[in-house]
Amino acid sequence: MIALKLVIDTHTHTIASGHAFSTIQEMASAAAGKGLRMIATTDHGPAMEGAPVAMFFSALNLLPGVIGGVRVLRGVEANIIDYEGRLDLPQGILKRLDFVMAGFHEVVLPPSGDMGKNTEALIRVIANPCVDAISHPGNPGYPIDIPAVARAASEYGKLLEINNNSVMVRPGSEENCRRIAASCRDLGIPVVCGSDAHVSFGVGSFDHSISILKSVGFPEKLVLNTSVSKMAKFLNDKRKRLSLTV
Repeated sequence: MIALKLVIDTHTHTIASGHAFSTIQEMASAAAGKGLRMIATTDHGPAMEGAPVAMFFSALNLLPGVIGGVRVLRGVEANIIDYEGRLDLPQGILKRLDFVMAGFHEVVLPPSGDMGKNTEALIRVIANPCVDAISHPGNPGYPIDIPAVARAASEYGKLLEINNNSVMVRPGSEENCRRIAASCRDLGIPVVCGSDAHVSFGVGSFDHSISILKSVGFPEKLVLNTSVSKMAKFLNDKRKRLSLTV
């Protein structure tokens, strides 16, 4: 069994998301208290009811890069707004953010049981040079061809998330996440774990994610959250990618 020590939380929401309960300072403070070295602030994109407008994400550069000793990545959890794979923020804003997640959300795009349609949408999102990771791809409301999505992540150098919160709020996610982890393991590509915390008490909560990774014998070297240097390399590779494509 692997013993995972995760020092980065790449999926957190602040009060700006409209249905979360802590400020960025409270999130960073909680992260420091749990021994995390880095978090990404990934509030929902503007298509989500109550979420901030596009200007909010343009202004994230006003945040200090370090809060309470914790490095803060300025990011977003963008909403996939149609089955063409379009997102709710323009490329010009997305490319200036440190970490861009994108995912399906029931309140934005009604779920489809069409696996082919869902899979094609995710592959188009993965191909977007501004997108770094797919949030909660194990959501059973949007069934996907997991090996095909994993192959796309490998081709484009993107990340699939093992979402800790999904196990609790989206019945059926655990088995899907296990299959996602196994596909990524077989392809030798990294994954990222996110708490999806909507309150400071949940920052750095990875018990379910770690259990899933352990259950498939996922190698520690391919878990991006275990090292700031791994994340730094990923972000540096992203900057090179954007300089060539956007």
